[in-house]
Amino acid sequence: MKKLLIILIYTLFISDYTLANQVVIDSLKSSGKLIFIRHAYAPGGGDPDNFRIEDCSTQRNLDKTGIEQAKRIGKFFKDNQISIDLVLSSEWCRCKETAKKAFKNYKTFSALNSFFASKFEKNRDKQIKDLKTFITSLSSKKNIVFVTHYVVISEILNTNVSSGTIIVADKNFKVIGTVEVN
Repeated sequence: MKKLLIILIYTLFISDYTLANQVVIDSLKSSGKLIFIRHAYAPGGGDPDNFRIEDCSTQRNLDKTGIEQAKRIGKFFKDNQISIDLVLSSEWCRCKETAKKAFKNYKTFSALNSFFASKFEKNRDKQIKDLKTFITSLSSKKNIVFVTHYVVISEILNTNVSSGTIIVADKNFKVIGTVEVN
């Protein structure tokens, strides 16, 4: 009994990831998963009124906490030897920086852009249609990462998500599980 208690304490408090994540890790190792990641921590909410997609200085960006969180996201994949075929990111700077710090190489994909602000809300239906079309036409049997925003993940997977959270789904958009990277 004492040995079991020690193992439980070690698993919960000493290891980087809990047993609950093992199911998610195992599913990722079998490949062919959709991996949605909400960008790492960027203080505030929404975007400033003067937001311009081509100018990061006008956007909400990662702070030191967010940069470290993005690095831990990458460490999660590396530590667990999870292969990634492609990393796609929203064109927003906080998503691109998350993708770069976590995975180094990525491509932008406008279907992952935020439509939270009223000036972008009109793009929602087209973006979701384009994203679903892209996913259903995937020929890759490997894992694909999508670094995006709360509104996109909520719309496509019908689930809530915090900054830096990894949500794993199959190609039918069925959520397999999540990994919190704080």
